[in-house]
Amino acid sequence: MNLLQAFTNEQLKEEVPVIRIGDTVRIHNKIVEGTKERIQLFEGTVIAKHGGGISETFTVRR
Repeated sequence: MNLLQAFTNEQLKEEVPVIRIGDTVRIHNKIVEGTKERIQLFEGTVIAKHGGGISETFTVRR
């Protein structure tokens, strides 16, 4: 097993929610402005998924 694959396996969570295209998701985004921090909520529908493993991403449309 190479070093990159070993690191990736350490970072994976055991219980990852299953997200499919068409699901409605709510995303909590942490925004830092200077010394202030706030959490902005974004809710939308998953329209695409890309990649896999710890680098998997998904696109959400409001």
